[in-house]
Amino acid sequence: MSYKIVIALGGNALGSNVEEQKEAVKKTSEHLVDLVMNGNKIIVGHGNGPQVGMINLAMEEGHKNTDKIPLMPFPECGAMSQGYIGYHLQNAIHYEFKERGREVPVVTVITQVIVDENDEAFKNPTKPIGSFYTKEEAEEIAKKTGYQFKEDSGRGYRRVVASPFPKDIVEKDSLKSLYDARNVIIACGGGGIPLIKDGLKYKGVDAVIDKDFSCALLADLMEADVLLILTAVEKVAINFGKEDEKWLDKMTIDDCNKYIEQGQFAPGSMLPKVEAAMQFVKGKSGRKAVITSLEKALDAMSGKTGTWIE
Repeated sequence: MSYKIVIALGGNALGSNVEEQKEAVKKTSEHLVDLVMNGNKIIVGHGNGPQVGMINLAMEEGHKNTDKIPLMPFPECGAMSQGYIGYHLQNAIHYEFKERGREVPVVTVITQVIVDENDEAFKNPTKPIGSFYTKEEAEEIAKKTGYQFKEDSGRGYRRVVASPFPKDIVEKDSLKSLYDARNVIIACGGGGIPLIKDGLKYKGVDAVIDKDFSCALLADLMEADVLLILTAVEKVAINFGKEDEKWLDKMTIDDCNKYIEQGQFAPGSMLPKVEAAMQFVKGKSGRKAVITSLEKALDAMSGKTGTWIE
């Protein structure tokens, strides 16, 4: 059976620097192309934590050395990361199709995601980005830029930004047209470039949107059948790392709520993946989500493994 799938690709599929990424996407592309060769239509979303941090740090370090290099706004750093990650992915995917004798169009869409300027996350920014500073350095930068800083585990002060919830995707109509035409699409990189309304236009804001929630929204807008969340493990577990650890084949929405109340899923790790899966599944009858590893993606879509949320 073939499906319309939106894939939330975990950071382990990309590596942490340019050379690592070039190697990592070769293997990643094999698994993604397997899904298409099996008759599925895919859109690929991905994280960008190491990549956007590297870009932001480079601009910060350059600015320290000379005022000729400006501090780069964070939305622009996100756009840069979307561009070069998309370049590597589409290049590797296109090559993998050619190796298998297929001509399939592959395209990256720089994606802007609308958030609510009144989102509670803006009142308490918690997402650390960029390099470490002394207290005095952080205070000086804050005076010049308005950036917010927090002390990070005794290692110094780091800039923090909000992590608001995604509400809409600016490029949704273009993405739908490309998807319906059976393009392989790379979109919502790093959760998308966060925007808020500014009169008749939108403006970028310093924030990081969770890529799993953006992919859930994308799956909803594209009317996908399945949200496929790829991570480092084959299945979701309860009592993880304990003697009574249990790997789960299926979860209902009620099961998810029960396990969340029990604190079974770690914040910043498995919790947002489960919550994103729930968000998509609850949106319309018949939808499914599955959490598994990249290596098991095809087996999961064949019903052989993964944790299915229905």
